[in-house]
Amino acid sequence: MADNKRDYYEVLGISKGASDDEIKKSYRKMAKKYHPDANPDNAEAEAKFKEASEAYEVLSDAQKKAQYDQFGHSAFGGPGGGGYTYSGQGFDMGDIFESFFGDGFSDIFGGGRGGRRRGPARGADVRANISITFEESFFGATKSITIPVSENCDVCGGSGAKPGTFAETCKHCNGSGQERYQQQSIFGTVTSVRTCHVCRGEGKVIRDPCTKCSGRGKVRRSKTFEVNIPGGIDNGQSIRLGGKGEPGDKGGENGDLLVAVSIMPHAHFRRRDMNIYLDIPISFTKLALGAEVDIPTMGGVEKHTVKAGTQTGTTITLKGKGFPSVRNARVSGDLYATLNVQVPTKLSEAQKEHLRAFASESGEIVEESKKGFFSKLKDKK
Repeated sequence: MADNKRDYYEVLGISKGASDDEIKKSYRKMAKKYHPDANPDNAEAEAKFKEASEAYEVLSDAQKKAQYDQFGHSAFGGPGGGGYTYSGQGFDMGDIFESFFGDGFSDIFGGGRGGRRRGPARGADVRANISITFEESFFGATKSITIPVSENCDVCGGSGAKPGTFAETCKHCNGSGQERYQQQSIFGTVTSVRTCHVCRGEGKVIRDPCTKCSGRGKVRRSKTFEVNIPGGIDNGQSIRLGGKGEPGDKGGENGDLLVAVSIMPHAHFRRRDMNIYLDIPISFTKLALGAEVDIPTMGGVEKHTVKAGTQTGTTITLKGKGFPSVRNARVSGDLYATLNVQVPTKLSEAQKEHLRAFASESGEIVEESKKGFFSKLKDKK
Protein backbone atom coordinates (compact mmCIF):
# COMPACT_ATOMS: atom_id res chain seq x y z
CA MET A 1 0.00 0.00 0.00
CA ALA A 2 1.03 3.59 -0.47
CA ASP A 3 0.98 4.12 3.29
CA ASN A 4 3.76 1.52 3.69
CA LYS A 5 6.21 3.60 1.63
CA ARG A 6 8.51 6.03 3.36
CA ASP A 7 8.33 9.66 2.37
CA TYR A 8 10.76 10.34 -0.49
CA TYR A 9 12.17 13.42 1.25
CA GLU A 10 12.74 11.33 4.37
CA VAL A 11 14.46 8.63 2.31
CA LEU A 12 17.01 11.14 0.95
CA GLY A 13 17.29 12.94 4.28
CA ILE A 14 16.28 16.33 2.90
CA SER A 15 13.54 18.89 3.54
CA LYS A 16 10.58 19.39 1.22
CA GLY A 17 11.98 22.74 0.09
CA ALA A 18 15.36 21.27 -0.90
CA SER A 19 16.94 22.60 -4.10
CA ASP A 20 17.85 20.46 -7.10
CA ASP A 21 21.50 20.55 -6.06
CA GLU A 22 20.68 19.38 -2.55
CA ILE A 23 18.60 16.51 -3.97
CA LYS A 24 21.48 15.46 -6.23
CA LYS A 25 24.11 15.67 -3.49
CA SER A 26 22.02 13.63 -1.08
CA TYR A 27 21.31 10.92 -3.64
CA ARG A 28 24.94 10.77 -4.72
CA LYS A 29 26.01 10.19 -1.14
CA MET A 30 23.45 7.41 -0.62
CA ALA A 31 24.12 5.79 -4.01
CA LYS A 32 27.81 5.46 -3.19
CA LYS A 33 27.08 4.14 0.27
CA TYR A 34 24.43 1.54 -0.57
CA HIS A 35 25.27 0.50 -4.14
CA PRO A 36 25.17 -3.33 -4.52
CA ASP A 37 28.69 -3.40 -5.98
CA ALA A 38 29.99 -1.81 -2.80
CA ASN A 39 27.84 -4.13 -0.64
CA PRO A 40 27.84 -7.58 -2.24
CA ASP A 41 25.25 -10.04 -0.83
CA ASN A 42 23.78 -7.32 1.39
CA ALA A 43 20.02 -7.36 0.85
CA GLU A 44 19.42 -4.43 3.21
CA ALA A 45 21.90 -2.19 1.35
CA GLU A 46 20.37 -3.19 -1.99
CA ALA A 47 16.89 -2.33 -0.70
CA LYS A 48 18.06 1.08 0.51
CA PHE A 49 19.78 1.73 -2.81
CA LYS A 50 16.60 0.96 -4.74
CA GLU A 51 14.56 3.06 -2.31
CA ALA A 52 16.93 6.01 -2.74
CA SER A 53 16.99 5.60 -6.52
CA GLU A 54 13.20 5.54 -6.65
CA ALA A 55 13.03 8.70 -4.54
CA TYR A 56 15.60 10.46 -6.69
CA GLU A 57 13.91 9.49 -9.95
CA VAL A 58 10.73 11.20 -8.77
CA LEU A 59 12.17 14.22 -6.98
CA SER A 60 14.66 15.02 -9.76
CA ASP A 61 11.83 15.27 -12.29
CA ALA A 62 9.95 18.58 -11.95
CA GLN A 63 6.63 17.17 -13.16
CA LYS A 64 6.76 14.03 -11.04
CA LYS A 65 7.92 16.03 -8.05
CA ALA A 66 4.95 18.39 -8.38
CA GLN A 67 2.56 15.45 -8.53
CA TYR A 68 4.19 13.83 -5.53
CA ASP A 69 4.11 17.03 -3.49
CA GLN A 70 0.37 17.35 -4.12
CA PHE A 71 -0.83 13.74 -3.92
CA GLY A 72 2.00 11.78 -2.30
CA HIS A 73 2.61 8.19 -3.37
CA SER A 74 -0.96 7.82 -4.63
CA ALA A 75 -0.08 10.16 -7.51
CA PHE A 76 1.59 7.22 -9.26
CA GLY A 77 -0.54 4.28 -8.20
CA GLY A 78 -4.14 5.44 -8.29
CA PRO A 79 -6.69 4.68 -5.57
CA GLY A 80 -5.47 1.91 -3.38
CA GLY A 81 -2.36 1.54 -5.50
CA GLY A 82 1.12 0.89 -4.30
CA GLY A 83 2.62 4.15 -5.53
CA TYR A 84 5.61 4.58 -7.82
CA THR A 85 8.01 1.63 -8.02
CA TYR A 86 11.58 1.87 -9.23
CA SER A 87 12.53 -0.90 -11.66
CA GLY A 88 15.71 0.43 -13.28
CA GLN A 89 14.24 0.05 -16.78
CA GLY A 90 14.87 3.07 -18.93
CA PHE A 91 16.63 4.80 -16.04
CA ASP A 92 19.81 6.34 -17.47
CA MET A 93 22.45 6.28 -14.75
CA GLY A 94 24.79 8.03 -17.17
CA ASP A 95 22.49 11.04 -17.06
CA ILE A 96 22.58 11.07 -13.27
CA PHE A 97 26.35 10.80 -12.91
CA GLU A 98 26.90 13.28 -15.70
CA SER A 99 24.80 15.79 -13.78
CA PHE A 100 26.88 15.06 -10.68
CA PHE A 101 30.34 15.25 -12.19
CA GLY A 102 29.91 17.32 -15.35
CA ASP A 103 29.95 16.61 -19.08
CA GLY A 104 32.01 13.65 -20.14
CA PHE A 105 31.61 11.60 -16.95
CA SER A 106 29.16 9.25 -18.60
CA ASP A 107 31.84 8.42 -21.19
CA ILE A 108 33.07 6.01 -18.53
CA PHE A 109 29.98 3.99 -19.34
CA GLY A 110 30.69 3.91 -23.05
CA GLY A 111 29.77 7.08 -24.85
CA GLY A 112 27.50 9.41 -22.98
CA ARG A 113 25.77 12.06 -25.03
CA GLY A 114 28.23 12.10 -27.91
CA GLY A 115 25.86 10.20 -30.16
CA ARG A 116 23.37 12.88 -30.97
CA ARG A 117 22.75 13.42 -34.65
CA ARG A 118 25.00 16.07 -36.07
CA GLY A 119 23.62 19.26 -37.59
CA PRO A 120 25.18 21.72 -40.05
CA ALA A 121 28.93 22.05 -39.57
CA ARG A 122 31.34 24.65 -40.94
CA GLY A 123 33.96 23.38 -43.36
CA ALA A 124 37.63 23.24 -42.40
CA ASP A 125 40.03 26.07 -43.18
CA VAL A 126 42.69 25.35 -45.80
CA ARG A 127 46.24 26.68 -45.37
CA ALA A 128 48.68 27.40 -48.16
CA ASN A 129 51.99 29.26 -48.68
CA ILE A 130 53.12 31.69 -51.34
CA SER A 131 56.51 33.36 -52.02
CA ILE A 132 56.79 36.92 -53.30
CA THR A 133 59.63 39.34 -54.00
CA PHE A 134 60.66 42.24 -51.79
CA GLU A 135 59.27 44.65 -54.41
CA GLU A 136 55.91 42.83 -54.52
CA SER A 137 55.61 43.08 -50.76
CA PHE A 138 56.15 46.86 -51.03
CA PHE A 139 53.93 47.71 -53.99
CA GLY A 140 51.41 44.86 -53.72
CA ALA A 141 50.64 42.28 -56.39
CA THR A 142 48.11 39.78 -57.69
CA LYS A 143 49.31 36.18 -57.65
CA SER A 144 47.73 32.89 -58.63
CA ILE A 145 47.86 29.86 -56.35
CA THR A 146 46.76 26.31 -57.18
CA ILE A 147 45.97 23.97 -54.28
CA PRO A 148 44.06 20.70 -53.77
CA VAL A 149 40.72 21.21 -52.02
CA SER A 150 37.51 19.26 -51.52
CA GLU A 151 34.22 20.33 -53.02
CA ASN A 152 30.76 18.86 -53.29
CA CYS A 153 30.51 16.12 -55.88
CA ASP A 154 28.97 17.50 -59.07
CA VAL A 155 27.30 14.16 -59.84
CA CYS A 156 25.35 13.59 -56.62
CA GLY A 157 25.28 17.22 -55.49
CA GLY A 158 27.03 16.31 -52.26
CA SER A 159 24.40 13.81 -51.07
CA GLY A 160 26.66 10.79 -51.58
CA ALA A 161 23.78 8.84 -53.12
CA LYS A 162 23.70 7.69 -56.72
CA PRO A 163 21.61 10.02 -58.91
CA GLY A 164 17.98 8.94 -58.83
CA THR A 165 18.33 7.41 -55.36
CA PHE A 166 18.18 8.89 -51.88
CA ALA A 167 19.70 8.25 -48.49
CA GLU A 168 17.33 6.21 -46.31
CA THR A 169 16.48 6.81 -42.68
CA CYS A 170 18.61 4.54 -40.52
CA LYS A 171 16.40 1.73 -39.24
CA HIS A 172 18.73 0.94 -36.37
CA CYS A 173 18.39 4.34 -34.68
CA ASN A 174 15.25 5.56 -36.48
CA GLY A 175 17.13 8.57 -37.76
CA SER A 176 18.25 9.87 -34.37
CA GLY A 177 21.93 9.15 -34.99
CA GLN A 178 22.30 7.56 -31.56
CA GLU A 179 21.69 4.26 -29.88
CA ARG A 180 21.15 3.30 -26.26
CA TYR A 181 22.82 0.30 -24.70
CA GLN A 182 23.38 -1.26 -21.29
CA GLN A 183 26.50 -2.52 -19.63
CA GLN A 184 27.68 -3.54 -16.19
CA SER A 185 29.81 -1.16 -14.15
CA ILE A 186 30.73 -0.57 -10.55
CA PHE A 187 27.39 1.19 -10.24
CA GLY A 188 25.43 -1.77 -11.58
CA THR A 189 23.59 -1.93 -14.90
CA VAL A 190 24.02 1.41 -16.65
CA THR A 191 22.12 2.68 -19.68
CA SER A 192 24.18 4.97 -21.90
CA VAL A 193 23.98 6.62 -25.29
CA ARG A 194 26.50 6.46 -28.09
CA THR A 195 26.80 7.25 -31.79
CA CYS A 196 24.84 4.82 -33.93
CA HIS A 197 27.32 2.31 -35.35
CA VAL A 198 25.25 1.78 -38.49
CA CYS A 199 24.85 5.37 -39.75
CA ARG A 200 27.74 6.83 -37.71
CA GLY A 201 25.53 9.53 -36.29
CA GLU A 202 24.19 10.74 -39.64
CA GLY A 203 20.68 9.36 -39.11
CA LYS A 204 20.63 8.19 -42.72
CA VAL A 205 22.16 5.30 -44.64
CA ILE A 206 23.22 5.33 -48.30
CA ARG A 207 22.33 2.00 -49.88
CA ASP A 208 23.39 2.90 -53.43
CA PRO A 209 26.43 5.24 -53.23
CA CYS A 210 27.50 7.64 -55.97
CA THR A 211 30.15 6.00 -58.15
CA LYS A 212 32.17 9.20 -58.57
CA CYS A 213 32.65 10.08 -54.89
CA SER A 214 32.05 6.57 -53.46
CA GLY A 215 29.32 7.91 -51.20
CA ARG A 216 31.45 10.58 -49.54
CA GLY A 217 29.59 13.44 -51.20
CA LYS A 218 32.88 15.26 -51.86
CA VAL A 219 35.68 14.98 -54.40
CA ARG A 220 39.27 16.19 -54.30
CA ARG A 221 40.56 18.41 -57.07
CA SER A 222 43.02 21.21 -57.77
CA LYS A 223 41.64 24.74 -57.88
CA THR A 224 43.33 28.01 -58.78
CA PHE A 225 42.64 31.18 -56.81
CA GLU A 226 43.67 34.77 -57.40
CA VAL A 227 45.33 36.27 -54.32
CA ASN A 228 45.41 40.05 -54.01
CA ILE A 229 48.49 40.92 -51.98
CA PRO A 230 48.30 44.36 -50.36
CA GLY A 231 51.30 46.67 -50.40
CA GLY A 232 53.09 46.67 -47.05
CA ILE A 233 52.45 43.03 -46.15
CA ASP A 234 55.16 41.56 -43.94
CA ASN A 235 56.86 38.19 -43.95
CA GLY A 236 54.73 35.49 -42.27
CA GLN A 237 51.45 37.41 -42.45
CA SER A 238 48.41 35.64 -43.94
CA ILE A 239 45.71 36.64 -46.38
CA ARG A 240 42.24 35.23 -45.76
CA LEU A 241 40.00 34.28 -48.67
CA GLY A 242 36.59 33.81 -47.12
CA GLY A 243 34.58 30.76 -48.15
CA LYS A 244 37.37 29.27 -50.30
CA GLY A 245 38.19 26.43 -47.90
CA GLU A 246 36.62 23.02 -47.44
CA PRO A 247 32.83 22.78 -47.98
CA GLY A 248 30.61 22.50 -44.92
CA ASP A 249 28.50 19.50 -43.96
CA LYS A 250 24.70 19.43 -44.02
CA GLY A 251 24.40 22.93 -45.38
CA GLY A 252 27.11 24.43 -43.18
CA GLU A 253 29.19 27.30 -44.54
CA ASN A 254 32.53 26.75 -46.25
CA GLY A 255 35.81 27.23 -44.44
CA ASP A 256 38.35 29.87 -45.45
CA LEU A 257 41.59 29.74 -47.41
CA LEU A 258 44.52 31.17 -45.41
CA VAL A 259 47.54 32.05 -47.54
CA ALA A 260 50.77 32.64 -45.57
CA VAL A 261 53.18 35.00 -47.33
CA SER A 262 56.93 34.39 -47.50
CA ILE A 263 59.07 37.30 -48.76
CA MET A 264 62.35 36.67 -50.56
CA PRO A 265 65.33 38.74 -49.33
CA HIS A 266 66.57 41.77 -51.30
CA ALA A 267 70.17 42.26 -52.40
CA HIS A 268 70.48 45.65 -50.68
CA PHE A 269 67.36 46.56 -48.70
CA ARG A 270 66.48 45.15 -45.29
CA ARG A 271 63.11 45.50 -43.55
CA ARG A 272 62.35 45.95 -39.87
CA ASP A 273 58.71 46.63 -39.01
CA MET A 274 57.67 49.31 -41.55
CA ASN A 275 61.17 50.75 -41.98
CA ILE A 276 63.77 50.03 -44.67
CA TYR A 277 67.53 49.92 -44.01
CA LEU A 278 70.49 49.91 -46.39
CA ASP A 279 74.22 50.61 -46.43
CA ILE A 280 75.76 53.07 -48.89
CA PRO A 281 79.49 52.76 -49.66
CA ILE A 282 81.19 56.14 -49.97
CA SER A 283 84.79 57.28 -50.40
CA PHE A 284 86.82 59.02 -47.73
CA THR A 285 87.28 61.96 -50.09
CA LYS A 286 83.53 62.59 -50.44
CA LEU A 287 83.00 62.41 -46.70
CA ALA A 288 85.92 64.77 -46.09
CA LEU A 289 85.15 67.31 -48.81
CA GLY A 290 81.38 66.90 -49.01
CA ALA A 291 79.48 65.66 -52.03
CA GLU A 292 76.11 64.80 -53.46
CA VAL A 293 75.27 61.10 -53.18
CA ASP A 294 72.57 58.93 -54.70
CA ILE A 295 70.29 57.13 -52.22
CA PRO A 296 68.21 54.33 -53.77
CA THR A 297 64.62 53.97 -52.53
CA MET A 298 61.77 51.68 -53.53
CA GLY A 299 60.41 54.52 -55.64
CA GLY A 300 63.66 55.48 -57.36
CA VAL A 301 66.95 57.26 -56.63
CA GLU A 302 67.00 60.41 -54.49
CA LYS A 303 69.83 62.96 -54.29
CA HIS A 304 71.24 63.91 -50.90
CA THR A 305 73.99 66.37 -50.03
CA VAL A 306 76.68 65.09 -47.66
CA LYS A 307 78.33 67.89 -45.74
CA ALA A 308 82.12 68.15 -45.57
CA GLY A 309 83.53 66.32 -42.56
CA THR A 310 80.68 63.80 -42.30
CA GLN A 311 81.83 60.74 -40.34
CA THR A 312 81.59 57.16 -41.49
CA GLY A 313 78.60 55.36 -39.96
CA THR A 314 76.39 58.44 -40.27
CA THR A 315 72.77 57.52 -41.00
CA ILE A 316 70.56 59.55 -43.30
CA THR A 317 66.81 59.36 -42.68
CA LEU A 318 64.31 59.74 -45.49
CA LYS A 319 60.89 60.21 -43.91
CA GLY A 320 57.97 58.30 -45.41
CA LYS A 321 60.15 56.22 -47.73
CA GLY A 322 59.56 52.98 -45.84
CA PHE A 323 56.79 50.42 -46.22
CA PRO A 324 53.16 51.55 -46.33
CA SER A 325 50.81 50.34 -43.61
CA VAL A 326 48.53 47.50 -44.65
CA ARG A 327 45.71 49.05 -42.62
CA ASN A 328 46.24 52.69 -43.66
CA ALA A 329 47.94 53.49 -46.96
CA ARG A 330 48.51 57.09 -45.86
CA VAL A 331 50.90 55.91 -43.14
CA SER A 332 54.42 54.79 -44.08
CA GLY A 333 57.67 53.91 -42.38
CA ASP A 334 61.04 55.58 -43.00
CA LEU A 335 64.20 54.69 -44.90
CA TYR A 336 67.56 54.69 -43.07
CA ALA A 337 70.72 54.86 -45.21
CA THR A 338 74.04 54.40 -43.41
CA LEU A 339 77.20 55.85 -45.00
CA ASN A 340 80.22 53.55 -44.76
CA VAL A 341 83.70 54.42 -45.99
CA GLN A 342 84.82 52.19 -48.82
CA VAL A 343 88.58 51.69 -48.56
CA PRO A 344 90.26 51.09 -51.94
CA THR A 345 92.15 47.82 -52.20
CA LYS A 346 94.45 48.87 -55.07
CA LEU A 347 96.29 52.21 -55.26
CA SER A 348 98.60 53.59 -57.92
CA GLU A 349 102.00 55.06 -56.94
CA ALA A 350 100.66 58.54 -57.57
CA GLN A 351 97.70 57.94 -55.27
CA LYS A 352 100.02 56.61 -52.59
CA GLU A 353 102.22 59.70 -52.83
CA HIS A 354 99.19 61.93 -52.38
CA LEU A 355 98.14 59.95 -49.32
CA ARG A 356 101.65 60.14 -47.84
CA ALA A 357 101.65 63.86 -48.39
CA PHE A 358 98.24 64.18 -46.74
CA ALA A 359 99.41 62.12 -43.77
CA SER A 360 102.53 64.23 -43.45
CA GLU A 361 100.53 67.46 -43.60
CA SER A 362 98.28 66.08 -40.88
CA GLY A 363 101.24 65.19 -38.68
CA GLU A 364 100.46 61.49 -39.00
CA ILE A 365 103.34 59.01 -39.11
CA VAL A 366 102.61 56.15 -41.50
CA GLU A 367 104.90 53.10 -41.42
CA GLU A 368 104.48 51.17 -44.60
CA SER A 369 105.55 47.55 -44.71
CA LYS A 370 105.62 45.11 -47.52
CA LYS A 371 106.22 42.18 -45.23
CA GLY A 372 103.44 39.76 -44.52
CA PHE A 373 102.11 38.79 -41.14
CA PHE A 374 104.31 35.71 -40.71
CA SER A 375 107.43 37.64 -41.76
CA LYS A 376 106.74 40.26 -39.10
CA LEU A 377 106.21 37.53 -36.52
CA LYS A 378 109.57 35.99 -37.46
CA ASP A 379 111.37 39.33 -37.08
CA LYS A 380 110.13 39.66 -33.52
CA LYS A 381 111.79 36.38 -32.42
